[in-house]
Amino acid sequence: MTRDSHNVVPFTMALFLHVIVFGSLIFVIDFRDRTMPAVPMALTATLVTDNAVVVPPKVEEPPPPQPDTSEQDRIRAEEQKRLEDARIEQDRLNRIKQAEEDAAAERRRQAEAEQRRKDEEARKERERQEAERRRQEQIERQRLENERLRAEAEAARQAELDAESNRLAAMQADAKAAYVYAIQQRIQSRWVRPPTAIDGIECIVNIRQLPGGEVVSVSIGRCNGDAAVRGSIERAVYQASPLPVPADPSVFDRDIQLEFRPRD
Repeated sequence: MTRDSHNVVPFTMALFLHVIVFGSLIFVIDFRDRTMPAVPMALTATLVTDNAVVVPPKVEEPPPPQPDTSEQDRIRAEEQKRLEDARIEQDRLNRIKQAEEDAAAERRRQAEAEQRRKDEEARKERERQEAERRRQEQIERQRLENERLRAEAEAARQAELDAESNRLAAMQADAKAAYVYAIQQRIQSRWVRPPTAIDGIECIVNIRQLPGGEVVSVSIGRCNGDAAVRGSIERAVYQASPLPVPADPSVFDRDIQLEFRPRD
């Protein structure tokens, strides 16, 4: 074997080793690029001479493959989503509950306000009715008082009228009595006692006269005398005409009745 042949074999081996090392480096770099950050590796180059022994390079074993956590990540993501959805739903339910509580509180507030309004209206109505009752009672008391005063005034007025009437009646009675007495005296003065007249003659004489006292007619009523006595009384009445006129015209009467009792 020539010197050239000896040189070709080591060169070929060295080239083959470089290819293997370079391929391993590419595989390791590609694997690490996929699984973990790239770590710079030291590349040791050994100059192979014709007499050197070729030592295969120490190849680092690739790191163990990482466990597949995609399912756990999915489960964890789903759990997180479930928890987030539950939180959102709970927030929604809390908002609904809070809204319902607020609405219920507002309804209670409005109901309480309405009740207070009704209570106030009822109180005012009671006060109004009480005031009206007192007013009506005052009106009734005033009415009764007015009636009492009016009755007292009417009674006093009636008493005064009665007193005046009695006074006038007494005066008229006195005037009437005086008027009748004057007529009796006039007739008595004109009477001529007949021989048959008894003592204690009492005869009722009915006289009709004109306003001036002129006698129109005479009649004898009940009488204890005889016809001669009756005739004498009638003649005496006509002779007394015109009869006396009363001082008070109110006591004048066209028809007058008197008792004739001559003095013995």
